[in-house]
Amino acid sequence: MTYDETVDYLFNCAPPFQQVGGAAYKEGLANSIALDNHLGNPHRKFRTIHVAGTNGKGSCSHTIAATLQAAGYRVGLYTSPHLIDFRERIRVNGIPASKEFVVDFVKKEKSFFEPLQPSFFELTTAMAFSYFAQENVDVAIIEVGLGGRLDCTNIITPDLCVITNISPDHVQFLGNTMEAIAGEKAGIIKQGIPVIIGEATEATRAVFVKKANECNAPIIFAEDNKEIIAATPRSNGYTYETELFGTMYGELAGDYQVKNSNTILTALKQLIGLGYNICEQSIREGFANVCSKTGLMGRWQTIATRPTTVCDAGHNIGGITQIVSQLTRQSYKTLRVVFGMVNDKEIDAVLAIMPKEATYYFTQASIRRALPCEQMKEKAAAYGLKGNSYPDVATALQAAKAEAESDDFIFIGGSCFIVADLLASMNGQ
Repeated sequence: MTYDETVDYLFNCAPPFQQVGGAAYKEGLANSIALDNHLGNPHRKFRTIHVAGTNGKGSCSHTIAATLQAAGYRVGLYTSPHLIDFRERIRVNGIPASKEFVVDFVKKEKSFFEPLQPSFFELTTAMAFSYFAQENVDVAIIEVGLGGRLDCTNIITPDLCVITNISPDHVQFLGNTMEAIAGEKAGIIKQGIPVIIGEATEATRAVFVKKANECNAPIIFAEDNKEIIAATPRSNGYTYETELFGTMYGELAGDYQVKNSNTILTALKQLIGLGYNICEQSIREGFANVCSKTGLMGRWQTIATRPTTVCDAGHNIGGITQIVSQLTRQSYKTLRVVFGMVNDKEIDAVLAIMPKEATYYFTQASIRRALPCEQMKEKAAAYGLKGNSYPDVATALQAAKAEAESDDFIFIGGSCFIVADLLASMNGQ
């Protein structure tokens, strides 16, 4: 099989969550353990850092990876979903896994995994661990796929756990209260392994403390350890005043990056205490160059000017609340929003907070879970949101640009898959 044929095979033999939603979810670690044992337990051949949370885990994972790369480590990075190419999920020092590896892995191992019928994420995680072992990484940043306790990444014994925050998402699997969701995320806390909590409420804090005490795991709440003293927005990113490192520049824009950055600095401080050789210059370099070092995309990413055009992959009520807050502070004549969501998110809660003065271009991502654009338009109308519907993201953006003046502002988002289609169209795919 060619690389493209191999990826099609993976998507069809084990459809990813992004395509079919809940049908792709397999609870428990049995398949992951079976795959890992078959492959010779590759995850034991390198150090790991485990990152969970509802929002921010991608930015935190990428920035920690960028900093460790700057410090001279050979760094694996496992994240999901991908935006353009499947291999984005599995990187070493920012470079995606080779096409040859993906093809060879499937060819060699499918006689074992086909009878096992693993989920797409279980299979991809096994592939990532195998690749990191083959590439002799020093350490791998492992982002949780969904939840934590029963996520297939949870077979690792990391040096450090990070839980960024808790917000309602995937409630059909994780529970419909903040405490229940926190309990699932807290499932990555291991015996004696320190854990950083980025944000917590009184209720979720109690859940984390209880689990940490059960595991005799040191617990550090980043909000109680203010590493970020002040943050000043720039045209791209932030200037931070920090407790330990003075003034430094963070490349990632978006209001939510301030809290993420405080979490990241708290985590890096803990890693230094664990013996990682990370100097101040490495931290500065990692923060300032995270996108080029790791390939991160879709975080309040400016893709054009005049009119200013920004995309963001925020896709649940917590993430979109932050985005809406930021949109209200932009300067523009008219706000134009290219918008779509998938059908298992809190669509009504999101639509209720979207700016009513904006002109909307309702669209749909090219996945089966996408809410059809006409349905999105109808739902949005009930919340006073006005606009037309378009069959795909590229067409919607083209319409927004055609109607925009140079001092307008165009935002593209609502789903990471809307952003994925946007970036794919920009790359001619």
